Amino acid sequence: MPRSVNSVASRARRKKIMKQAKGYFGRRKNVWTVSKNAVEKAMAYSYVGRKHKKRNFRSLWIQRINAGTREHGMSYSAFMGKLNKSGIELNRKVLADLAMNNPVAFKAIIEKVK
Repeated sequence: MPRSVNSVASRARRKKIMKQAKGYFGRRKNVWTVSKNAVEKAMAYSYVGRKHKKRNFRSLWIQRINAGTREHGMSYSAFMGKLNKSGIELNRKVLADLAMNNPVAFKAIIEKVK
């Protein structure tokens, strides 16, 4: 009995990978083995990148809150400690947005915390 190979599914799999490799440089865009490796690597980088994005934004928010609190004579760590003790449950994203775009409201929070 002859060997059965599902060439339709194989071609579809390859086509999917080649479509993802569209726009790559050199052989990465049109040679199967090279593009498969390039796409796998790209997927790994994109997975890690999604985690790094969260870290970077948290870091940015902390810097913005720190800049806002220092204008009112307080450090970031002291502000966050007092914020938690006072029971105000605002996350860093919201606090950073207030510090940047609504300094009056941010000052009111700092006064309430003090």
